[in-house]
Amino acid sequence: QVIKCKAAVAWEAGKPLSIEDVEVAPPKAHEVRIKIIATAVCHTDAYTLSGADPEGSFPVILGHEGAGIVESVGEGVTKVKAGDTVIPLYIPQCGECKFCLNPKTNLCQKIRVTQGKGLMPDGTSRFTCKGKTILHYMGTSTFSEYTVVADISVAKIDPLAPLDKVCLLGCGISTGYGAAVNTAKVEPGSTCAVFGLGGVGLAAIMGCKVAGASRIIGVDINKDKFARAKEFGASECINPQDFSKPIQEVLIEMTDGGVDYSFECIGNVKVMRAALEACHKGWGVSVVVGVAASGEEISTRPFQLVTGRTWKGTAFGGWKSVESVPKLVSEYMSKKIKVDEFVTHNLSFNQINEAFELMHAGKSIRTVVKL
Repeated sequence: QVIKCKAAVAWEAGKPLSIEDVEVAPPKAHEVRIKIIATAVCHTDAYTLSGADPEGSFPVILGHEGAGIVESVGEGVTKVKAGDTVIPLYIPQCGECKFCLNPKTNLCQKIRVTQGKGLMPDGTSRFTCKGKTILHYMGTSTFSEYTVVADISVAKIDPLAPLDKVCLLGCGISTGYGAAVNTAKVEPGSTCAVFGLGGVGLAAIMGCKVAGASRIIGVDINKDKFARAKEFGASECINPQDFSKPIQEVLIEMTDGGVDYSFECIGNVKVMRAALEACHKGWGVSVVVGVAASGEEISTRPFQLVTGRTWKGTAFGGWKSVESVPKLVSEYMSKKIKVDEFVTHNLSFNQINEAFELMHAGKSIRTVVKL
């Protein structure tokens, strides 16, 4: 059956979302229809809405940090059934492509082309509104009371997990945490610097702490974020605006030659350079976590790399999604990782535009919207 429900539709770039009545078609073969219970708002949603995203197409239902209950499944779906508690995944895990078969990456490419066009794997959409086709977003579209995803884009999780918290494991927390433990492989006793103390940066700090780093320096131009960063494990925080010299020089002096690991969690190419150059000669590793605007390029002097620094990037923290997200939920349930502490605001679905305003104003870490 077609389900009629509410969704926040982005009709065009740069305009607020509009709560509309939409029709959600039933799942086809190897698809899952999910009743979304809670979703969070991430900077990536705002990036696409702004019109700066080269893959952004409209009209679209945004959202990619969600959690819900399986309502129905299409033909051939075996991993989940109606009633299962799930998190939709913007990076799928088919288990068959050469990326899934390689332990070095989590970038499953099975449905990449259609997902990038805002379509389901068969090249069509499951959403209509006012007679118009509405596009999917990142394979998830969690800003809707019901959504349809590919069966390889869903993780079955502990039914006891609070969905208004674990929805955050669909993107930001997993990304920052995994950047530290999977991509950088932070070692016990090491010194780390995290640039950008938003949700992803705080998760990177948490990852450094879990990995046993002895010194974690938070870097942000908003000093209001320092207290929370220390709660997550930062040993000290610095504001680049307080110094007359480049922040990488400040960090090199503070750490006797530079940090062992640095993380850029903003998406600013100048900060990416600073993060690399703040690393220690001979072994320093810098991880690019933030997504820069389209067309941006990074630069540094090749000598920085010749003298033993490594520049890396990460997507979704390197987690192979279908198998890892349930484990992350278990780590949260057993209190190994923080999740609740990232939620600064809870809003109702019709207040979803306020969630974007709070984020742009720097007042929120994560706002959870209950559907």
